[in-house]
Amino acid sequence: MRARARPRIALAEGILVERYRLAHAQDAFMLLRRASQHANIKLHQLAAAVVRTPGPAPGAERWLPERTRHAALPGLDALRAGTLDARNQGEVLGAALHRVLTVTGTGMGNVQLLENDVLRMAKHAGLPRHFTDHFAFVDGRTSCSRAAEASSQVTVKEVASSAGFGEEDRRVILTSGSRACHSIPLVDEHQVVHGVISSHHDRPLTGFTQAQLRELHTTGRTMGEWIRWHQETVLLDALEDLHRLALAGQD
Repeated sequence: MRARARPRIALAEGILVERYRLAHAQDAFMLLRRASQHANIKLHQLAAAVVRTPGPAPGAERWLPERTRHAALPGLDALRAGTLDARNQGEVLGAALHRVLTVTGTGMGNVQLLENDVLRMAKHAGLPRHFTDHFAFVDGRTSCSRAAEASSQVTVKEVASSAGFGEEDRRVILTSGSRACHSIPLVDEHQVVHGVISSHHDRPLTGFTQAQLRELHTTGRTMGEWIRWHQETVLLDALEDLHRLALAGQD
């Protein structure tokens, strides 16, 4: 995963070196690290935002002076996790994964976030290292990618006989102890898919009840709205913080 993120980080470093006239790429890396730690987000997520977001105007005190914030923090009651720090991505993703695993009755599962048309592993539980390494980034034919593409839940009742996997993917899933899986897209109110939560099961599935599917749908919608809010609020706050740190370093 680190190797895949490294080119994006290097590109962001180059942008920051040129924009703020930094002496070294290491100075840019330190800015990214400080701002990402302050916002409690992954460094590579902030680097990606630096790359894709138009830079501030020369001499501007703010990066995004015309920025429009998400109207309000979406409720997280559907996760049934008590009090959550809504700005803490790891905490919220963990609560969402726990809710899905509770509803589906398993201890294995993962959360993937959609970034540049690729699903990136962001949280997991009960899955071995060779599974999380193999599926660190997914852009191929899997149940999770089908759920993201179709914006609908996908159930694989039996991995061994499903035509929806390549042979290497199937081998990794089976040797991880998973015999079936179910994927829920994380979709906001504008029908934009932001990721997928998948549950894995140690025996073939017969399916889920309508009540279970409704609850999983609600969790997926809740998380889609929260991810959109996080991108429009926490991530952009981190860009502003990065800009302030860089300007302060020029004084």
